[in-house]
Amino acid sequence: MRWRVVAVPVVLATATTWAVGRRRNRFARLVRLACSGRGLPPATASQARYAVRAVRWAAQLQPMRWACLEDFTAAALVLAVARRRAEWRHGVALDPVRLHAWIADADGAPVEEPADTALYHPTCTPDGPGPARATREV
Repeated sequence: MRWRVVAVPVVLATATTWAVGRRRNRFARLVRLACSGRGLPPATASQARYAVRAVRWAAQLQPMRWACLEDFTAAALVLAVARRRAEWRHGVALDPVRLHAWIADADGAPVEEPADTALYHPTCTPDGPGPARATREV
């Protein structure tokens, strides 16, 4: 229940961040918000699961578009409020080309996501204390 109490204002803050400002900078604003807890200890798998579930519950109250990008941003922020770091991923799948964002556990497995999330190749992950960086395959 306490995760839901935290999730309601966090979802509102995420929605405000999404709506305010230039449309072309929306993704960057949400990524900055999701990175707010990067210096904290990592969340456990159960903490990440509770955060994602609480955000999805609170997001049902939103009268706006709410998709995976907003989900992972709000879940990362809920974990930051709980003094934990979210391991988040943003990836792409091909044929057809589609994008997806999700929270991962410490082993990199998607949290509260369908099995087809394995089809997405992570292209943007937080790595280190600076801003999130795109990953490159060598």
